[in-house]
Amino acid sequence: MDTFLFWFDAFLRVLRITLFVAVVIIAVICVVDWLVRTRRINAFNPIARRMRSTIDPLMAPVERRVVRAGGLPASAPWWTLVFAVIGTIVVIWLLGFIRSQVGAISMSSRAGAGGMVVLLIRWTFSILTLALIVRVISSWFGMSPYSPWIRWSFQLTEWFMAPLRRVVPTIGVIDITPIVAYILLRVLEGALFAVLGMG
Repeated sequence: MDTFLFWFDAFLRVLRITLFVAVVIIAVICVVDWLVRTRRINAFNPIARRMRSTIDPLMAPVERRVVRAGGLPASAPWWTLVFAVIGTIVVIWLLGFIRSQVGAISMSSRAGAGGMVVLLIRWTFSILTLALIVRVISSWFGMSPYSPWIRWSFQLTEWFMAPLRRVVPTIGVIDITPIVAYILLRVLEGALFAVLGMG
């Protein structure tokens, strides 16, 4: 397991550098494409012709979405850059998360059955907390609880949110039930570790 983690860490270092360089290149391309689209670079310039023939077809899906949302086609390069940056951050975060979980499994397995119980309890409460956060953020954006992207968070949290909602008062129009639920999850996790004599 240690050998795997060593090589995974090396892979992550190389990937971070590669993705950073890729985002810088994409940023330069997006700036040039924006200059071409806004006619700051002459349309008959060789650079403009090259951008229209090679880069614009690649940005066509982003441009269609921007136009459908009421935006200007000239903003497609900026949205492409935003997607590239967010995608890079998500990939690096996911791989870092996987690495931390593999490390946690390795450490827990060395601690025997007790270590695995601690790991399972932590995972359970982490998943419930993540579901709660997704549920709250989706409500800020008015997303449907029946959306396939969001439904899982409601299914995982409704069993403890519904009883809390009946007890916890609202403050004006603000529902503080998610805050109370988050605090109770943390307290319950700590109490469970205290009862089991783990931590």
